[in-house]
Amino acid sequence: MAADNAAKAADPQTNPSTVKRPLYEGSTQYKSWRYAPEQLEQVRTSLNAAAVAVIRNTFEADEPGSSEGVLFLNANEEQLLVKLYITKIPQLCGHFRFPEEVEATAISYLKRFYLKNTVMDWHPKNVMLTALFLATKTTNNPISLESYTSNIPKTSNSDVLDLEFLVSQSLNFEFAVWHAHRALWGIWLDLQTLPDVSEDLRPQDVYDIAIKHVRASRFTDVELIYTPSQIALASLALASPILAERWADSKVVAGTAQPLSTALDPILGSIKFIITQMGHPPDVEAVREVDRRLKLCKNPEKVPGSKAYLARQTAEQQRAEEKRNKKAEDVRKAVTEGSNPFGNELNEDEKAKQLAELDDDD
Repeated sequence: MAADNAAKAADPQTNPSTVKRPLYEGSTQYKSWRYAPEQLEQVRTSLNAAAVAVIRNTFEADEPGSSEGVLFLNANEEQLLVKLYITKIPQLCGHFRFPEEVEATAISYLKRFYLKNTVMDWHPKNVMLTALFLATKTTNNPISLESYTSNIPKTSNSDVLDLEFLVSQSLNFEFAVWHAHRALWGIWLDLQTLPDVSEDLRPQDVYDIAIKHVRASRFTDVELIYTPSQIALASLALASPILAERWADSKVVAGTAQPLSTALDPILGSIKFIITQMGHPPDVEAVREVDRRLKLCKNPEKVPGSKAYLARQTAEQQRAEEKRNKKAEDVRKAVTEGSNPFGNELNEDEKAKQLAELDDDD
């Protein structure tokens, strides 16, 4: 019995305390930005349906019956437009000579933004520019706003700054992103230490092909479904199946029933299919048609000069004015009544009561 217990304690499969938790599982990306494929589709479909309902009501409030002939975008069409602007990010990064970290981060930001917002409210063009500018700061590759906007035609400082807080808020202020290209580099370094992998088996062009697949994966949803290391390994498998298999099998824990490459095969197969089938820019003509229809179904409250936009601006200004007036009235009362505008000092009983409430909250 004692021998059996000792064996179980030594077995990482039966002793959770010996299993190390990957750092990735402690990240906000793991906790907040991972979805099952069906869940991801549901999020986008629900967001699209809610946006259509709001915009339809706005049309009807402005002019009854005006929404009947409007052909609203569906969730897939929205994603098609977003994908086009994802493909613009590598072009801009090449122009500015930004490192790959900036490019990959900006693309992640753009994808995440449209899990909380719709293109019928916010067109991807300015959101893309804002996401890229934000990524230069969060990855510690800053550029001045003037240098940034002056090198992009028909772009003003306000085009970027006006959306920066909205983008940050939509990201839940979670700016750190774990990327597959970093995971691929780690795998490549690991391969150089394996005794059964000679230099002839790992020529440089294998890595070059694999990193191209990683870059192609950014045009897809795989980063919202799978981990960076899984995407990296699938990309390596597309370039060299034997290297991917040997690296995976080198990570097998003693006592497991099957090689890791066999266990991972269904996951890697799904990732490889998505990359090869969807990892390319969208059809430009199809996107143009979507963009043309977007002009007709865009939320009027977001179109400067429209009746709905002006009405919303007026309502917001009224609310702000009421808030300012209330604050001024409170200060006036405090001054005229001789009380402290910053609040009266608490007596000992009140202090004890508040401390007790804080303890209860804990």
